[in-house]
Amino acid sequence: MKTIAAPARQPIDLRALTLMLGLCVVWGIQQSAMKMIVADVAPVLQLAIRFGGATVFFGLLVFAQEGNKAFADGTLLSGIVLGVLFSVEFIFAGEALRHTSASHTIIFLYTAPIFTALGLQMLPEERLDRAQWSGIAIAFLGIVIAFLGRGDGGIGEIIIGDVLALLGGICWGLSNVVIRRSRVGNASTAKTVLYQVGLATLILGAYAGMTRQTSIRLTSTAVSSLLFQTLIIAIASYLLWFWLLRHYLTSRLALLGLMTPLFGVLFAYLLLADRIELQFALGSLLVLAGVLTVNIPRRAR
Repeated sequence: MKTIAAPARQPIDLRALTLMLGLCVVWGIQQSAMKMIVADVAPVLQLAIRFGGATVFFGLLVFAQEGNKAFADGTLLSGIVLGVLFSVEFIFAGEALRHTSASHTIIFLYTAPIFTALGLQMLPEERLDRAQWSGIAIAFLGIVIAFLGRGDGGIGEIIIGDVLALLGGICWGLSNVVIRRSRVGNASTAKTVLYQVGLATLILGAYAGMTRQTSIRLTSTAVSSLLFQTLIIAIASYLLWFWLLRHYLTSRLALLGLMTPLFGVLFAYLLLADRIELQFALGSLLVLAGVLTVNIPRRAR
């Protein structure tokens, strides 16, 4: 997989901050949207259906833009690597929810920005200084404080789920590195997403079949959730996310994504009646402080 030069990325500005805030809200609600219908559709099958709908959309878009030569631009190999990492990330995340709590899953899944930052340190414009690494530590500590609670299952089950979620976070972080450092990073937004959702549809669908997670009840709530996951998350939010990745520094965007789990717990409280405790408020302040530390220019700091 050959590394090639990529267009210069901008530091985070008000537009990027506003758009990322909107994405964090949308991504935060998806946990509750999936949890609400887990009795009707298994999490892995939900993901396969979501990505299947997105594959149709992005496949038609790429074909309309580039025709039959869409995959003759040298991005196929790195695109496959990206798609496999994306698929494995969601398998780990889906399986983690079966063993540990949603709060624990969010903690370890959102270690991804740390692995992204580590993987991009060879790029001068992505390199973090000591204060910014301190910001990462503060933000992650905030996530741990905000979400680290007592799980519902046995300790062994919780540990298995936590490890699976951590592996999902590693895969997510590596996916961002592949986008930034390989040919697929210069492909169109639609094609980049197509590599991911297309392979995820196949891999997650096969995994759901092998593990017999294929039962489905199409209640009104299930249909509404699947439509939201497909149209808003897998299509609209991914289009915006990959547009941002092409215009702004990857590690900074990934670190802004640390705000997502805060919204996740907020929506869990509003939609699923989960409790919000004092530790959540303290953790939220630490996450915001860490994100600001990373993204405020050095002279301003």
